[in-house]
Amino acid sequence: MSIIINEKVSKVARKDIVELQEKIRSFRKGEIAEERFKAFRLARGVYGQRQQGVQMFRIKLPFGRLTSEQLVRLADLSEKYTNGNLHLTTRQNVQMHYIRLEDTPGLWSQLEEVGITTREACGNTVRNITASAKAGIDPDEPFDVAPYAQAVFEYFLRNPICQDMGRKIKMAFSSSEKDSAFAFLHDFGFIPRVRQEEGKEIRGFKVLVGGGLGAQAMLAHTAYEFLEEDKIIPFIEAGLRVFDRYGEREKRFKARLKFLVEGKKGLGLEKFLELVEEERTALPHQTYPIDLNTVKTALPPENIIVPEVNIEDPELYDYWLKTNVFEQKQKGFYAVKVKVDLGNIDAETARQLARLVKTFAADDMRVTIQQGILIKYVKPELLPAIYDGLEKLNLSRAGAETIADITACPGTDTCNLGVTNSTDISLVLEEMIRKEFRSLVLENDIAIKISGCMNSCGQHMVANIGFHGSSIKNGALVIPALQVVIGGGVDASGKGFIADKVIKLPSKKIPTALKAVLNDYQEHAHEGEYFNDYYQRQGKMYFYNLLKVFADISTLAPEDYVDWGHSEQFVPEIGVGECAGVTLDVVGTIINDASEKFGRASDALTEKDYSAVIYDSYNALIIGAKALLLSEDQHCNTHIGIVRDFDEYFVKSGKFLWEGSFQENVLAINKNEPTGSFATAYHETAQVFLDKVKKYRQLQMNAEGTDQEKLVVDNYYKA
Repeated sequence: MSIIINEKVSKVARKDIVELQEKIRSFRKGEIAEERFKAFRLARGVYGQRQQGVQMFRIKLPFGRLTSEQLVRLADLSEKYTNGNLHLTTRQNVQMHYIRLEDTPGLWSQLEEVGITTREACGNTVRNITASAKAGIDPDEPFDVAPYAQAVFEYFLRNPICQDMGRKIKMAFSSSEKDSAFAFLHDFGFIPRVRQEEGKEIRGFKVLVGGGLGAQAMLAHTAYEFLEEDKIIPFIEAGLRVFDRYGEREKRFKARLKFLVEGKKGLGLEKFLELVEEERTALPHQTYPIDLNTVKTALPPENIIVPEVNIEDPELYDYWLKTNVFEQKQKGFYAVKVKVDLGNIDAETARQLARLVKTFAADDMRVTIQQGILIKYVKPELLPAIYDGLEKLNLSRAGAETIADITACPGTDTCNLGVTNSTDISLVLEEMIRKEFRSLVLENDIAIKISGCMNSCGQHMVANIGFHGSSIKNGALVIPALQVVIGGGVDASGKGFIADKVIKLPSKKIPTALKAVLNDYQEHAHEGEYFNDYYQRQGKMYFYNLLKVFADISTLAPEDYVDWGHSEQFVPEIGVGECAGVTLDVVGTIINDASEKFGRASDALTEKDYSAVIYDSYNALIIGAKALLLSEDQHCNTHIGIVRDFDEYFVKSGKFLWEGSFQENVLAINKNEPTGSFATAYHETAQVFLDKVKKYRQLQMNAEGTDQEKLVVDNYYKA
């Protein structure tokens, strides 16, 4: 049954939605292999979860911007299609769980009606572009970075260069040098700066590349101390082209930009930037001015009638004002940080929150990287009304973005990769902190983050105190455990730090262990000493010795073998991550992939989108060459390796008749401007090559005396 798509949905989005519906039908009929279908649906925001038969559906919200209309639509759809819960993520997104696969096209269509896409929310693509939630109102910002984040989002959405990369790319824009968006841990990070030239203010960014979390966290490298604003998109595009061509694809663990930029086994920063410069000629834009009007400032309604509000607990209200409210750079307006426990908000609460915001504040909420919501442009006389409204929704809890607001990924609740519980333990720790460490909440210095596994969706490696899911064996039994990490985050100057792994402890010992750390800090820190400074002064071994008493498993009680939120004995159940990409296929299908890319190039040629013609033709050449290399069991782990190996193995040996150098033909992509004449010639090269590939493959099969395509398994099929 076809869905009815509203006329509000754009032509390109309509095409996407129809394609998803058709692919689902083909998959259900057995016409598409599961692994191949997985790669497709991931790039449409459809992610398999721990529970079989249902999906997590992730949307894409650039810099976390959310209007009341969009929040209401999300709430309504969550009730229509699932359990009525919206989950706010550390990447400023919203996720819905327990979605039926067949419902995803209709859900997506109704999201597009209010300007929300799910395209490239998952998979090996450019993920959601994050930014400081305070962008536009931050008293410390030189200018609003939101229009820049929006421009990057729009430019790379559906862009041919980032549809089939070896792994995902994450980007962030911080609003100031304080780096509240953690630019230092992203593939591409941007910090706004201005300089004066002949009395004129020039906007630009400090540019960081090659950062990342995961099992092996790395700090980003500084590519530029100052890059003019109109050059950031060309730089990103050139960088993505280098990553696409040189990035590792066979070993998934190494298939991130951080390893390519890293100097020991990767290219190193200097070589990476050299290759970026080599791509400049081929770019469709040498400069790309940013339209600052794409993100308009939303102001609150005029002449708001100030309601009479009775604050029942003035002390609690004052506590909320101190921790959850700050004055914007626009004098006379205040922003309110809303703490959302575990990032979960039910549909009715979301609808009422949307009404509250639209009545008393700017219709421009921001989902924060701390899994909360920021409300903007509140007049001081309306703060009591906001507080009263939030209190009625159970959203007025003080301590947002403090030690009492713990970030936690869903962990074993829904994620395949989760090792231990992240959510119940977070609530236990928050309650303990509120009761016993109220003064630390007011100081707003320590951030605690928890991930269910080492992959760091809860961003534990940039926490002052962090934890990630693990386990400890004790004979035949397994103990749920959390790895303790300390010392991550951003210092007062904006310098980023990756936390140190200190010790692994049984999960049930974590509350007393955390209490020991906080008591020690309060007792022995110097006057005014920040927690991370205290950690650095004492050293890792000091904290190891402080906590090792809690690591003794010889005295564990039966309840220590049960994870938080569970009643049964702990048994690790770790599934396979959804972002691994395709791991098996047949050679003929890979050749069909090349033909599909060529078809897209042909469509782009008709539309005179020459840059797309060239890149899709390039992909057709790469995939076609890969198919033949795989047919003879040759590894394919990078695009540049495929090009070189094809020349050596097929062309120079005379096995494949090709005039000149295949490598020179393919790499003409970065030596020519994207003109109509070059696009046409390059497209013709791809067509000739694919015709030869198909004929060669048929001759191979004839020689083998078979009409059955060869199955390519595991490590051979990655690039």
